[in-house]
Amino acid sequence: MTDSTPDSAPDITPEPDARRPEQAAVSRRRLLGAVGAGAAVAGAAVGVGGTVLAGGGSSGSGGDGSGGAAGSQVVAFRDGHQAGIATPSQDRLCFAAFDAVPGATRADLADLLKTWTAAAEAMTLGRPVPGDAGDLNTPPDDTGEAVGLAPGHLTVTIGYGPSLFDGRFGLAARRPSALRTLPRLPRDELDPAGSGGDLCVQACADDPQVAFHAVRNLRRLAFGTLAPRWMELGFGRTSSTSPQQATPRNLLGFKDGTRNIDGTDASMMAEHVWIGDEEPQRWARGGSYLVSRKIQMRLEQWDRDRLGDQQDVFGRFKSSGAPLTGKTESDTPDFHARSGGQYVIPADAHIRLAAHENNNGLRILRRGYSYTDGIDPETGDLLGGLFFVAFMKSPEQFVTLQRVLGAHDALNEYIQHVGSGVFVAPPGLAAGQDWSGQLFG
Repeated sequence: MTDSTPDSAPDITPEPDARRPEQAAVSRRRLLGAVGAGAAVAGAAVGVGGTVLAGGGSSGSGGDGSGGAAGSQVVAFRDGHQAGIATPSQDRLCFAAFDAVPGATRADLADLLKTWTAAAEAMTLGRPVPGDAGDLNTPPDDTGEAVGLAPGHLTVTIGYGPSLFDGRFGLAARRPSALRTLPRLPRDELDPAGSGGDLCVQACADDPQVAFHAVRNLRRLAFGTLAPRWMELGFGRTSSTSPQQATPRNLLGFKDGTRNIDGTDASMMAEHVWIGDEEPQRWARGGSYLVSRKIQMRLEQWDRDRLGDQQDVFGRFKSSGAPLTGKTESDTPDFHARSGGQYVIPADAHIRLAAHENNNGLRILRRGYSYTDGIDPETGDLLGGLFFVAFMKSPEQFVTLQRVLGAHDALNEYIQHVGSGVFVAPPGLAAGQDWSGQLFG
């Protein structure tokens, strides 16, 4: 990655601490892992700017659900921005948040992030976690369930929560300026056990087993340093990040991501999604803030509502996805149109309240998935909803939007926010760089 930061820009990023001998120590097993992955990547080839190209594969082409040869299912791991944000959304998600275990040290975390980099890069290439293959005296270095499966456009995106920058790891001075716990928002009923976290990993792929395999192996490598806090499996993406992708439907049966930011629009991404020169911490520039929300849907209640009301709640026709003032899905909603003295798109319709035209141009990049938690043992109701994931230049964008939606959205009758997280997703890695060196400097 090329550092495009102007020389005149202020930099409050402190100098890295002098490393004690024990901090520099890397376990033999993890060192072999890092070396092994490096060799694997070198064998695959490294392009300009660190973009990795698997044999004959295309870079940056995320999941379109079309399958294809393994070589064409690789998304570049190294680039100016992390994959899994602007790259096309895949069909499946495995998302996990972790906390550092008591007693974990700065050296432990730094060592782990090196190992995670090597493992994640290998897995996105469709290769097993590198290590001592065939050593009968140690557990296998890879759990094995993805052997024989195609890479599936796997992307592994890492994020750091506000709590990671407390006093435990000497990172307080490197905390990005906008990274703080989200305030309580209207109608929040959050479960602390399903919220927050020191770190998060978002693994997306066309194959659910490939996504799960990635998180499972990172969790395994983290034994003794990190413990899982919560995890979510997503099926059926609920938004598109590329004009080549059709807009999917959520579990309420509606298209709700039609006006999402196009991840290929560099100008729009720079304005609304990527952290820029306004951030004093240079290491975070080119990254983004990730906000996650687990939104439970009252599916049984929704299924008993009449179609006309469902359409008024969203402000769109259910069948075509068109706004109530339009004919096709892509038509721009006319928020001024009236009929019989009333707005055609009701004042409390979801698309009206969420529209950038009605929020001073505010936009976020949505990248959510549907989820299910089975059946409520007491009521027999189906449990499921939206695992909302969005990326933005500042978490304040989400806070501003959710204060409006939480207070006025007609959809609130059918949804409940039950989980929440905010993380800074650092920029992409240059050739030879790892997450440890990027975070600790």
